Amino acid sequence: MDHLTKIANRLVGISGVVGVCLGGSRARGAHRPDSDFDLGLYYRPPLDTAALRLLASELTGGTVEVTEPGGWGPWVDGGAWLTVEGAHVDWIYRDLDRVHRIWQQCKAGHFEVGTQAGHPLGVYSHAYVGELVLGRILADPSGELTALQARSRASYPQRLRESLVANARWEVPFTLSIARKGVARGDAFYVAGCLFRVVGLLVQAVHAQAGCWVLNEKGAVEAAGQLPTAPADFSTRAHALFGALGSTPDKLTAAVDDADRLAAEVLGNLPPSPS
Repeated sequence: MDHLTKIANRLVGISGVVGVCLGGSRARGAHRPDSDFDLGLYYRPPLDTAALRLLASELTGGTVEVTEPGGWGPWVDGGAWLTVEGAHVDWIYRDLDRVHRIWQQCKAGHFEVGTQAGHPLGVYSHAYVGELVLGRILADPSGELTALQARSRASYPQRLRESLVANARWEVPFTLSIARKGVARGDAFYVAGCLFRVVGLLVQAVHAQAGCWVLNEKGAVEAAGQLPTAPADFSTRAHALFGALGSTPDKLTAAVDDADRLAAEVLGNLPPSPS
């Protein structure tokens, strides 16, 4: 961690960078030996990307592509992939004012889902807050990042919990009903997409009810299966929906029926939406 802290302290000396936070599996202690080190660069425009390029070249000993904000899309934003002393270190931009706004939206029960390469379910806006909640702050000269982390760690917003559960309650049955329209045509592509969305909605709802943050799709089904509001065999059954989906009407019908039963159990374990 010492070398990461040194890098973080160099980064906050660059104009625009407010703080640096270690995220991903490394922050949660769930990493493998070959896992990347994800450094969130919380910034305010204008960000001095020229200075970032100079630092990246110094750390890696070569030329590194460092994007402008937005270079990786509307949600991942931008950054750089570095190899420092044999370790993969990723810089990932986060507009700090945007994180503040999303935190206020979470408390009001609002969220949005954005299209982003690498995120087949889409990026749920509250993941920005979850990253900070689960992250380890490495450098924060002004204390602003630490203060925001403390506020967001204090409790999972009740209105966000209610919104995510309510969203699953109407969208899951609707999506299952339209999946059946593709069954007769043997449209495995359409049915698979519907089932993927259904499982994603259930994962979001189960995590919200437990007061846990979902950052992305990776490992989310397994994590949901360990939460108290999910059926004990949730992960196994969810994965099985995709393991042998098939393309005939009989097999597609069986898969949708299995998804329907799983969804009924999950939603039955969740509290009713407030009137």
